[in-house]
Amino acid sequence: MYKPNSLRAHLTAAIPDLKRNPDKLLVFADKGCLRTTRTASRSFEYAYLLNIIVTDYGGEEDALMVPLLDWVTAHQAALLGNDDKSNKGICFMVDFNNHDSVDISLELDITERVIFKQTGNKLDIAHAGETAATPGYTAPFWQLYNGDNLLAEWQVLKTGPAL
Repeated sequence: MYKPNSLRAHLTAAIPDLKRNPDKLLVFADKGCLRTTRTASRSFEYAYLLNIIVTDYGGEEDALMVPLLDWVTAHQAALLGNDDKSNKGICFMVDFNNHDSVDISLELDITERVIFKQTGNKLDIAHAGETAATPGYTAPFWQLYNGDNLLAEWQVLKTGPAL
């Protein structure tokens, strides 16, 4: 599974608080299952609930959500383009610790396709990237501001590993 580490790297690079304190970001793959089509192919799909927890977060929630949505656009676009999935595919809970920090838990419905190709006695495995295009941004680098306050900054993402 490449998506948990991909999202961790993206959020850590984009959000100054997580860049300074990467241990505040916890990542779990919960309720995982394998889906197969029962055909001759050995290809399958991972399906799981990706749980991202940010502890003692003192920044603005938008600084977390906007880079998250950028990652979802590149790596799990089905969560955005389907009404049923967009209503339930990205959920969050916030625990208000005090006036200065919160704990935020994000849950994303994630799938990852794993493709097998057989050549003679050899099986090659590859993780299929998403079919969605990279967001149609005109710049390769973005900064998110609230007035003059820099909230986050990140590179425009490419989709997952290619076959």
